[in-house]
Amino acid sequence: MPSRLATVSYLVRDYDEALAWFTSSLGFTLVDDTPLSPGKRWVVVAPPGATTNAASLLLARASNAEQLAQVGRAAGGRVAFFLHTDDFARDRAAFEARGVKFREATRHESYGSVAVFEDLYGNGWDLIELKREG
Repeated sequence: MPSRLATVSYLVRDYDEALAWFTSSLGFTLVDDTPLSPGKRWVVVAPPGATTNAASLLLARASNAEQLAQVGRAAGGRVAFFLHTDDFARDRAAFEARGVKFREATRHESYGSVAVFEDLYGNGWDLIELKREG
């Protein structure tokens, strides 16, 4: 079986705060929420319609001051995450209606439509609809 990226750790201040934002603002699905020990949970979210082979986010609560200082700095200010869509206009409008902040107007690049938005902690995300071949 070929290798694949399964889950990416995403640093959060609070499990419930992040879970609420991803599910309500982006429409992500809760995949798993399992208590591990007092104060620690295994919380996984994925984009709507994601297959079992798609990458997901593990919401990892910061457990000390050093980790807490890094929340919102997933890529040091650069875009950290890339969310593909099959309908850019639909998803941008839905995200904006739910309060998601876009940093820029939609750009139409050679590969498709794209715009950068921010998550609840200020991390940059590209929303991308790739051009269809043919």
